[in-house]
Amino acid sequence: MDVQDVPQDGNATLGGHRKAVYARGAGGAIVAVESAGWEAEEIVTLQAVDVFDAYAKAARARVVAGQSSPLEYWMYARRMDIATFAQSCGVWRWRIRRHFRPAVFARLSPELLSRYAAALGVSPETLRALP
Repeated sequence: MDVQDVPQDGNATLGGHRKAVYARGAGGAIVAVESAGWEAEEIVTLQAVDVFDAYAKAARARVVAGQSSPLEYWMYARRMDIATFAQSCGVWRWRIRRHFRPAVFARLSPELLSRYAAALGVSPETLRALP
């Protein structure tokens, strides 16, 4: 895409910010160009947010029913899947899935709970309950 072809439609999900995209400049070199986003990007982003909201709602119902731990809810509420969450806190995916079980979650060490809380941007006390 050439510099003059970079979309500037605006994207409400960017919150008024701009982002850098790469395009071909006048001399044929690849350069970074500011973009306000475009409509297709906004639609896809909003669909992804809706999916994570649905996952969080379903996880919340499982937590209330005693079938899952609050960890699952907070992971989806912070718009992470298991792979992303595992990378951000440095814990194997199978361990995270295991910690979704309420009995196992209740026995987590304070260190691991703090690690999870830091990755999710909440306090360990908040992580133990639903909002």
